[in-house]
Amino acid sequence: MNHRHLLPNEIDLLVDGEAGFGVASLRAHILECRDCETRLCDARVVVDALEGLPHLAPDSRLADRVMAQVPVFVPAHVAARDTVTRWMPRSAAARVAAIVAGTSAAASLTLAMLWLAMRGDAVVFMGGIVSDRLSAGFASGVREVTLALLGPSALAAIDATGALGASLLVFGFALTAVGTVLGLRRLTLAGRRA
Repeated sequence: MNHRHLLPNEIDLLVDGEAGFGVASLRAHILECRDCETRLCDARVVVDALEGLPHLAPDSRLADRVMAQVPVFVPAHVAARDTVTRWMPRSAAARVAAIVAGTSAAASLTLAMLWLAMRGDAVVFMGGIVSDRLSAGFASGVREVTLALLGPSALAAIDATGALGASLLVFGFALTAVGTVLGLRRLTLAGRRA
């Protein structure tokens, strides 16, 4: 007699009625071991109950609904290829014209970048001019807004105190705005309670 009980996969072989190498010894073990015979009978009851259940087919749109909720990762190169394909014209002549235009633009930009790389001093010079113009425009805009909102006396006070005065002014505005919002909120809540 075999001194071990049958494994679940061996019970499954007997339930399924498999025939083959090694199944005869399993059947012989069942005849000798009441515990394994009981487990085999229980497994047959479960299989018979499952076979008796009605076979239901899922809705034909189930796969579409499930896949609509699955986040699909699209690699960057696939997204780029799909975008280019979507923007590419359909006719051969228009496609050739688009390729020529794109190649010309890319070549012009490449040549411009190479020229700028060879002329580092020109890049620094142009960068300085652009930054000076931007900072002058920003300062002028701030002065105009301050003059329009606060008047010439506030502008003269800010000019006299410099960056510290401007910082204090901004801090004062922020503090006033927060105080106003909190005060209005308190009034609203008090009005609701009454």
